[in-house]
Amino acid sequence: MEEKFISVIIPNRNGSATIGLSIEAALASDYPRFEVIVVDDCSTDGSVEVIRRYPCRLVRLAAHGGASKARNRGAQESRGELLFFTDADCLLAPGALAAANRIATGQGPDAAVGGTYTRVPYDAGFFSLFQSVFVNYSELKRKDDPDYLATHALAIDARTFERAGGFAEEFMPILEDVEFSHRLRRRGYRLMMSPDILVQHIFNYSLRRSLGNAFKKTKYWIVYSLKNRDLLADSGTASVELKLNGLVFLLMALLILFGTVSGTGAAALVAAALLLAGVNVAVSKELLAAFSGTGGRAFALRAAAYYMLVYPAAIWAGTIAGVLAYFRTTAPPAGRAPQ
Repeated sequence: MEEKFISVIIPNRNGSATIGLSIEAALASDYPRFEVIVVDDCSTDGSVEVIRRYPCRLVRLAAHGGASKARNRGAQESRGELLFFTDADCLLAPGALAAANRIATGQGPDAAVGGTYTRVPYDAGFFSLFQSVFVNYSELKRKDDPDYLATHALAIDARTFERAGGFAEEFMPILEDVEFSHRLRRRGYRLMMSPDILVQHIFNYSLRRSLGNAFKKTKYWIVYSLKNRDLLADSGTASVELKLNGLVFLLMALLILFGTVSGTGAAALVAAALLLAGVNVAVSKELLAAFSGTGGRAFALRAAAYYMLVYPAAIWAGTIAGVLAYFRTTAPPAGRAPQ
């Protein structure tokens, strides 16, 4: 099979704690023909000094422009026939580039190929392991027809990337990969996900960082989905399981509130709560199996409790913030009626 020259493009913004590990992992790839391009987005933390220790190409933006601009600049500076985008806190698996070349070459330039996180992250804490399993399961659920390809592992023909216009630079702080994926599909390109294209993510998540990540991503996903009119889509980590999980959480909270106000018997409330929980477990059984298969039963029980009883609180907070942000951006100026 043809071994295309691959340009690995890594945007960096104040990633001195992880960028060295990311470059080392990329350079350790078992693929024979590639270059590593790191685009630094005006870091102030010593990242540039770290990057210069490695035999990679360093491109520096003149002004802070965001991850999309950094990725686009990396593509402009690249020599590769195939572009492989990843992040400064992601470590490429040794076989990731070979798998990307094999699949992309076999599918042709009209297909973009994505990968995902390994189930076990670089750091072994509970919240990091929870997130890595959750993302891996969610992004691989629809391999042949994913809703998006994430930029932590995305391979695309260089000419296709140029024709598609690259990543939107005037966009939200995140989800530029979702917008780019949707734009590719509208233009007739195919999206594919492969379990063979893997990166190990460095999370270092605490409870606060885990819930903060859920809040932030939900907020911007709500804004984008309302504009895109696909709020109920089965979209990677914004899956139908997660949405049902949030709905069950809300209904159980309302049950407790109703029981407190109305004085309804505890037995009836418990029966209703168990019914809702049973539905949720049945719908999420494959995700729960992924928790168990990765971290064992004890981890799976903790992860299930966190996923069903705590995580949805951040999702709902992000949902409310996203709805408010959406209406703020779509409301007409004061004193002016909508056209």
